[in-house]
Amino acid sequence: MISHRKNFTFVFCSAFLVLLVTGFSRNLPIVSFGEGYSHLFGDRNLMVLRDGKSVHISLDQRTGSGFLSQDLYLHGYFSASIKLPADYTAGVVVAFYMSNADMFEKNHDEIDFEFLGNIRGKNWRIQTNIYGNGSTSTGREERYDLWFDPSEDFHQYSILWTQNVIVFYVDNVPIREIKRTQAMGGDFPSKPMSLYATIWDGSSWATNGGKYRVNYKYAPYIAEFSDFVLHGCAVDPIELSKCDALPKLPTMSSQQRMKTAGFRNKHMQYSYCYDRARYKAPPSECVIDSKEAERLRGFDPVTFGGTRRPHKRHRRVRLARVGASSV
Repeated sequence: MISHRKNFTFVFCSAFLVLLVTGFSRNLPIVSFGEGYSHLFGDRNLMVLRDGKSVHISLDQRTGSGFLSQDLYLHGYFSASIKLPADYTAGVVVAFYMSNADMFEKNHDEIDFEFLGNIRGKNWRIQTNIYGNGSTSTGREERYDLWFDPSEDFHQYSILWTQNVIVFYVDNVPIREIKRTQAMGGDFPSKPMSLYATIWDGSSWATNGGKYRVNYKYAPYIAEFSDFVLHGCAVDPIELSKCDALPKLPTMSSQQRMKTAGFRNKHMQYSYCYDRARYKAPPSECVIDSKEAERLRGFDPVTFGGTRRPHKRHRRVRLARVGASSV
């Protein structure tokens, strides 16, 4: 039995490597909701469509909703096509993320896509973030706008997680790469995680630091999910076995890095690495890009330039909290 498992692991990991090298999501199997996921919360606010391959989760005044993967994974490629709620979405948070907080309450890991709603006429913003070993005191958030309206159609959002690198993708464009460094230690996610999708009320922080809250006049807010890819090393939830046979994946090609640089130059609005109001010195894993620093400083000189707002008589100025609590 053990030899069969070893042979399966070797074949699986070899196929895994080949498929990812040839374009990550291309040719990867799409699973139905019932094959890969289970209902998490929100009872009737989660609806599986007749084809079994798509699901709607919604937020109303009564509750949000969500689902999670049936398996725990240690590394792999995880993806879904998502269509976000339209119209006035201030305070609404849709999250597609990996976590093990249910098993490790004080030292959990997390890899997050968070979609932060906005007022009418303004676009949704995406936030990415990671935690390792409960390192929630060091937020590693980045925020972006997009080159499309994510509420008009489905778009693919993907997470590649290996032993040494995490890459976030939007429609196969790598928007962020996080490399494991020795100085990070346990801050790099390293324990098996489940995959989650949720929609919930983030009024206290999600839109302009909590200035605009959820308006349930526009409820229900419905997020649609399809094209699920769960292509990783599933582990036993009790034994939490390691995936030693899973090979290291290659770094991004020069062409992919050009796409990453182009996206970040046009669409990145916030990066913790440049937040001088929050960190006197950038966290150890940050690689400072002078062009990124200059662009962000022009975008927000207080946060990214380390300067104080000018004092105005008879007016109290309140700095909005830039960081965001994780799901």
